[in-house]
Amino acid sequence: MTSSISVAALRTGDRRSLAKAITLVESKLDKHREQAQAVLEQALPHTGNSVRIGITGVPGVGKSTFIEAFGLYLIEQGKRVAVLAVDPSSPIAGGSILGDKTRMEELSRREEAFIRPSPSEGALGGVAHKTRETLLLCEAAGYDVILVETVGVGQSEYQVAAMVDFFMVLMLPGGGDELQGIKKGIMELADALVINKADGESAQLAQKTRQHYTSAMNLLRHTSFWTPRVMTCSALQGDNIAAVWGMILDFYFEAVDNGTLSGQRSRQNRDWMHQLIGEMLQMRLAANKEAQALLPKLEDDVANHRITPFAAAHQVLSCL
Repeated sequence: MTSSISVAALRTGDRRSLAKAITLVESKLDKHREQAQAVLEQALPHTGNSVRIGITGVPGVGKSTFIEAFGLYLIEQGKRVAVLAVDPSSPIAGGSILGDKTRMEELSRREEAFIRPSPSEGALGGVAHKTRETLLLCEAAGYDVILVETVGVGQSEYQVAAMVDFFMVLMLPGGGDELQGIKKGIMELADALVINKADGESAQLAQKTRQHYTSAMNLLRHTSFWTPRVMTCSALQGDNIAAVWGMILDFYFEAVDNGTLSGQRSRQNRDWMHQLIGEMLQMRLAANKEAQALLPKLEDDVANHRITPFAAAHQVLSCL
């Protein structure tokens, strides 16, 4: 399969080559994993030149509408935009809706946009296991802005923040009830809160919500140079979309100038390596017959207090 994937063609922005490379990366077959890594290693020198943006929010906030309006605006500015939209997989059937292309109909028709829906497969935070590699391939294909849309708001959304430069939480106009829908940990990770649907009868409420959150976010400064901002917009009407991009650029260029961005990306890569080590150990254990034979008895011993969990884990790992 790898012979049919040309990194040179990928570098020209060939959409077919990019789609095939992503399919290879997402494959669960061992032989495809090796081929995918070979493609990624060739692509790696050509990555790192995009603005990586994570977007999350409560259900009904209008993520897809916002991303379409935002993506179309970026294209008007001469940018090429990739959207990595992670759909929730069904825990029963294991399937996925993958409806993002129909929800972003106008954006998906643009040559400068690439939308890749992929099932989360139960991955932590609703982020597909291979989203990081897909992001690198999109960068190698020359996309200037990568948008990672996540399933929704949950405690494990830190996985999104761990792969992007700028993490944005979309909000609905509202007061205390809306605050309950956002976990404190997400608020602490957010570089910006953007209150969508600030139009019509909700316009005034959106302004009040902005004031409310601005006070709260001033207490949550999590970098040395940036205080998280709160903005309003109407994706439906296109209001303030340019201002949202301007805010992101303010953050991005300051982070580049002061070295924060390179440090953050280096840290993200190290953390990702350690996470992969854990996952690879799990895979090796699952394939190890001796370890699998030991597990039932050790689980019973641990459950009945005949052995400590630490001692049991040590026995399992000694099989490797």
